[in-house]
Amino acid sequence: VVRLFQGGEPVPDHTLLQLCFPFCRIFMLGIGFFTLCFLMTSLGGQFSAKRLGDSPFTIRTEVTGALESRGVLRRMSDMLEMLMKRMDILARLENSTDFHKGDEARFPLDRFQPAAVLMERIQAIAQNVSDIAIKVDQILRNSLLNGKVLEGRRDQCEVPRDPKYPDCAGKVEWMRARWTSDPCYAFFGVDGTECSFLIYLSEVEWFCPPLPWRNQTAALPSPPPLPRVQAAFQSDLARLLELIGTGKESLSFMKKRIRHLAQQWLRAARRLEQKLKGQQRDQKHILIHIGFLTEESGDVFSPRVLKGGPLGEMVQWADILAVLFLLGHSLRVTVSLKELQSQLGVPPGRGNCPLTNPLPFDLIYTDYHGLQQMKQHMGLSFKKYRCRVRVIDTFGTEPAYNHEEYATLRGYRTNWGYWNLQPAQFMTMFPHTPDNSFMGFVSEELNKTERQFIKSNKVSSMAVVYGKEASIWKSKERFLAILNKYMEIHGTVYYETQRPPEVPAFVKNHGLLPQNEFQQLLRKAKLFIGFGFPYEGPAPLEAIANGCVFLQARFNPPHSSLNHEFFRGKPTSREASLAGGKRMGWVSSQHPYAEDFIGKPHVWTVNYNNSEEFEAAIKTIMRTQVDPYLPYEYTCEGMLERIHAYIQHQDFCTTSFPPLPPKAKSPAMQSTVSSLALSPNATHLVWSPSATRDPRAWPPVDSLQVWVSETRHACTETCRQHGLVCEPTFFSFLNKKEVFLQLSITCDSTEYEMNHLYPAVAENVHECYLQKEPLLFSCAGYNTKYRRLCPCRDYRKGQVALCRDCL
Repeated sequence: VVRLFQGGEPVPDHTLLQLCFPFCRIFMLGIGFFTLCFLMTSLGGQFSAKRLGDSPFTIRTEVTGALESRGVLRRMSDMLEMLMKRMDILARLENSTDFHKGDEARFPLDRFQPAAVLMERIQAIAQNVSDIAIKVDQILRNSLLNGKVLEGRRDQCEVPRDPKYPDCAGKVEWMRARWTSDPCYAFFGVDGTECSFLIYLSEVEWFCPPLPWRNQTAALPSPPPLPRVQAAFQSDLARLLELIGTGKESLSFMKKRIRHLAQQWLRAARRLEQKLKGQQRDQKHILIHIGFLTEESGDVFSPRVLKGGPLGEMVQWADILAVLFLLGHSLRVTVSLKELQSQLGVPPGRGNCPLTNPLPFDLIYTDYHGLQQMKQHMGLSFKKYRCRVRVIDTFGTEPAYNHEEYATLRGYRTNWGYWNLQPAQFMTMFPHTPDNSFMGFVSEELNKTERQFIKSNKVSSMAVVYGKEASIWKSKERFLAILNKYMEIHGTVYYETQRPPEVPAFVKNHGLLPQNEFQQLLRKAKLFIGFGFPYEGPAPLEAIANGCVFLQARFNPPHSSLNHEFFRGKPTSREASLAGGKRMGWVSSQHPYAEDFIGKPHVWTVNYNNSEEFEAAIKTIMRTQVDPYLPYEYTCEGMLERIHAYIQHQDFCTTSFPPLPPKAKSPAMQSTVSSLALSPNATHLVWSPSATRDPRAWPPVDSLQVWVSETRHACTETCRQHGLVCEPTFFSFLNKKEVFLQLSITCDSTEYEMNHLYPAVAENVHECYLQKEPLLFSCAGYNTKYRRLCPCRDYRKGQVALCRDCL
């Protein structure tokens, strides 16, 4: 460029040097600024290794990076030194006499600093860089020394051999191979070293003992729990509607249902408040996670709300939300996996690590989908906190399916069981088996004026078909033709543009109706008829409550997982026989609760394959007068009462069973004093008046009666035959050899095994069997070989879930 500026003529070296001085100044200032920034970044990186919250396992990485920084710093110092030497050569040229000749006019020297001054500045910068390099070197040497000490500690981290921690070695081995499988391990400080494994397994999880060189004072004691707030009945349901949220048709359906029943809920809450006046009730912090509504589970219900899909689950969830809110508990509602993770405090990653903080909820109500999601994202915390879970389970989960090892060995393993929960943690829509807790739902109640209006306005020749999906009507032409001879048939089948082809032309189809319009239709109709599906929904109870007679088909053979696809994979067999000879374990009709607990004249169960029986039933129903009827346990007050009792008394986190020696063949041979006594008529055992009673026991032990079943009967039926209900909580009092002796049962041998039918006796061979696994205590099930010992209790009228003194 200079040569072109001079017109292409050669430029002397001293002129070139004179031209370069401004650029040299800029270059040197740039070098100095870059060096300063680099040093600040390097040193800042060293000190940043000590930031609060950074992992203690990142020091080694930081030190390694600092060594690289020191090498760069030295190279920069060498570069400045070489530049200084070259500038020294140019400075000597500046002192020559040829440097200024003929050039003053073109390049005045007063525009440049003297070369000596520039050289001094370059030397000063080089010296500063050299001094800083020495100081950084000292800092890094100290860091390396500390790193070596830490590395020495790492080298000293050996897997402890402590009998109190038998799983430690295996867990360390797993961490060596899999610690990178989930980012949550790095979140807790694991970096692949042996010490980081042991620190994690002793301080985050609990499989290894604490390391002696760790600062144990870092773990401050937990603050004392805050005083419990007393629960107070709520009356502003608008707050509940806000908690439920928006964005899904399912949520809109639930909110409409709550608004529709609001006045009945409030009246029932006031009645229960008066009934419980003076009782202390702790307010519970409750998480309600509706797993089947999450996108991860498919949310198959929301798109079907407006197309006639089954709504039984959403009816039940709406009522559960209303009950928990009205009872005065603090609620959080989640319908997405992201919300669930946030409420639980799930660490980042794939869910293998425990929660970062203690679980902030006393209870969690969820379903099977939510249960699976919690297990996937809570790590070991799921096992720790699963006692707080309540699973809303439509069809129930029997103990034989719930116990993972037993279900696997005996062929009871299904898609939905094997959770090893206390069976009472599963809460059902109907009281299928006493092994589970009966949650239920509510139907609308009528006042006296409404009941009288319905009775006077019933149309005896009007029938409504149970079923909003067109597939339910398929292949039902023969039944419909007979029914059409006597009644006008109405349907509520969803259709988009025209009548579904499965619905005959003589049926008056209203399409999907809002809840209030559907109620009005039921209040006019005489008959509500089911064609076999859906099973055990809420609609038959609503129809009966509105003065309809419910007609349903008897299944022959009964439906079960053995012969019907719908039940396949469900964790229940309900294998128990009723007094009438049918097998209760099998679903003998579309709605067993209506058949068994309500019956005629409100419920008729007939053989649809027998046209004469079917037609005769219709004629009789037309002549029969019935009043609207609703079992108390399905009223708002009944459900509030039941759930209140569960929350106050069910505690699966502190429940303990008597110790059961695993190796003893006949542990019951050890003599113990029985708490039971023979009844006055010597037919069964009762709680001894002289026995000690635990006031915390629930249900109260004085409601216990012990009966022996027949060989073909389960405990469910045995207790019902005596006007009682089987109570699995009491099995632990029966699981003793003394009980056999008190009942005059001869035991030539007493075995101690894992079987959901025990305790029981094989009378033909005089062999007695006791239960080895408390989770397998079950009211369900029978075997023709055994007579079972059955714990029974009384119950409140219209409230089968509660004993007389259980409230």
